[in-house]
Amino acid sequence: MSSFDERAREWDTNIIHIERSVAIASGMEKMIPLKPSMNALEYGAGTGLLSFVLKDKFTEITLMDNSQEMINVCIEKTQYFNTDHIHPLFFDLEHNDFNGKFDIIFTQMVLHHVVDAETILNKFNSLLNPGGYLAIADLYSEDGSFHGLDANVHKGFDPEELSETLKAKGFKSSEYRTCFEIKREDKVYPIFLLVTQKPIL
Repeated sequence: MSSFDERAREWDTNIIHIERSVAIASGMEKMIPLKPSMNALEYGAGTGLLSFVLKDKFTEITLMDNSQEMINVCIEKTQYFNTDHIHPLFFDLEHNDFNGKFDIIFTQMVLHHVVDAETILNKFNSLLNPGGYLAIADLYSEDGSFHGLDANVHKGFDPEELSETLKAKGFKSSEYRTCFEIKREDKVYPIFLLVTQKPIL
């Protein structure tokens, strides 16, 4: 069982997780012309906190995660809130190809956990419809103290470099802004929200 499986049941009790999701959702609404007709994918959805904040903004939302326990919590929440348009899906996109198309893909605090970030960005590109949006919320580059120096994760990202990487993969120029801060002891870890778009062919 992964650490995320173990933490799934308590995830939504952390006020920081809730406040972060609300802040990211607010940023997305400001930076993206969201439309009810959009078919959305939240990758690395966890318990779906962000998608449930945005649940009335999209016609369909797929909650994709490779933690079965996180998806189990998502299933229970869709039943509780009677959200028939939200579809939890246990799937490892990092190591498998998915057959689907979306108008918007969004992630929060996920990309730094992806070992091969380049591959997952390519997959996002292939899953987006022309004109579709990609929104990535993650840590700015940090010293490794957020997860601990022994953790096998990326130490955040420079959004300028991430923007250039996305542009090289065929996306339009990106826009980003700081959307939230996590305070731990004497350190502050800012989080950026980066938005880019797949060109309309």
